[in-house]
Amino acid sequence: MANPGRVAKARGGVGLIVGAGLFFLLVSLPLLARQLTQFYPPINDSKRPTMWKGVVAPAAGLLLSSLGLAGSASATLLYASSYAGTVTTLSLTLPDGESNVAATNAAGATLKAVSSSTECGPNPSWLALDYSKSFLYCLDEGWAGPYGGVYTFSAPDEGSLSLLNKLDLIQGPVSIAQYGVEGHGLAIAQYSGSAVSAVNAGSEGELSLVFNETYALAGPGTNPSRQEAPHPHQAILDPTSSYVLVPDLGADLVRIYRANAKTLQLTPIAPLAVTPGSGPRHGVFTVARRKTYFYLVSELTNTITGYEVIYQRNKTLGFNELFTISTHGDDSELPSGTGAAEIAISPDDRFLIVSSRWENSFNIPNFDSSNSTEIPSDPIITFSINRGTGALAKVQEFAAGGRGPRHFSLNAAGDLAAVALQADGRVVVIARDVETGEFQDYVAHASVEGEVNAVIFREEF
Repeated sequence: MANPGRVAKARGGVGLIVGAGLFFLLVSLPLLARQLTQFYPPINDSKRPTMWKGVVAPAAGLLLSSLGLAGSASATLLYASSYAGTVTTLSLTLPDGESNVAATNAAGATLKAVSSSTECGPNPSWLALDYSKSFLYCLDEGWAGPYGGVYTFSAPDEGSLSLLNKLDLIQGPVSIAQYGVEGHGLAIAQYSGSAVSAVNAGSEGELSLVFNETYALAGPGTNPSRQEAPHPHQAILDPTSSYVLVPDLGADLVRIYRANAKTLQLTPIAPLAVTPGSGPRHGVFTVARRKTYFYLVSELTNTITGYEVIYQRNKTLGFNELFTISTHGDDSELPSGTGAAEIAISPDDRFLIVSSRWENSFNIPNFDSSNSTEIPSDPIITFSINRGTGALAKVQEFAAGGRGPRHFSLNAAGDLAAVALQADGRVVVIARDVETGEFQDYVAHASVEGEVNAVIFREEF
């Protein structure tokens, strides 16, 4: 496969890096292990909740990767959901058992389906993995209405999925944020149902509704065809684990809730109002130099807005808007119908990445080696983050591997990205240089029936 990105630069001194890393790891492991079980310090450390164990594994993988031991965190399985009604487990096999594909030849890597489930309703839309319990949570949008649902699956290491429980929800669940003691809380945004819910997820897979709030508009928004009603599009946990934020595409708001770690209740507080007609879709947090930054990608205007978050003494959040830029970082005119999709921060907090749909801005070689016809692709755009100011600087545009990159995720080491290509029914794994932040080459791909809308890694540690 031709490489549409830049070729990674060779690195030296591997032996010295590994040796120093091993020494540092042995000396510092007790302290680091304690720190990795926590998020960034909340406002009041005495009230820090005990968070779910699943957050520890990715953090540990990042640590080992930074010490030159990326092989200790090898991604072997991925889960992909599709509007065709399937949740597919994919097995990623890398050449010679290597996990650091950015430094190896990707030829010979494979991505193959090992199991598939049709038990997450007719329209699976989002996936979340709880490592501590080996549970996979799946949302069904339930297009036929009036209900969607949240499902718990047992997800053992070999890749099979067994349904444990199901809970009906108002139609349209599209995103989960896990919160509370041991991650028992699932905050869920419901797009077509104009609702936000909180669910208690038990240790045996049981599910029960804790909280539900629905919304209405007094009249259509600035973009009447897309903003005829509130459309909560994502649920996001803040770095202190104390707040859940919900971008509402239809209402041009980011709804904000205080999250009780024990009771799992969500208490609404003053929302963040955004530019009318922008249609906020997804957001991400990062913390640097004692500052908390929040980045919001808006689908209808294809923009990224950066904020500094202020934690107020009255337990509310303030937002100091820093900038608004195009998802491409410049003033270039985008094709009609372009829609921003996913946004993510790299595991080392140095880069911000967004995906954009319906541009067809690249032509790339066909993944079918017997077919010489090039295929169109939308972009994934990478920015570097100024850790002092929160400002973004464009690094690269890279072909996502096809059309409609609705969702993507990074592995813990940050050297692999998995992209869900909704329009092409394909999952593509791309190598990434963790030092430069640039995507490099396609590692593996697999066809998945229907419109693929989410893909996440399951890592072995």
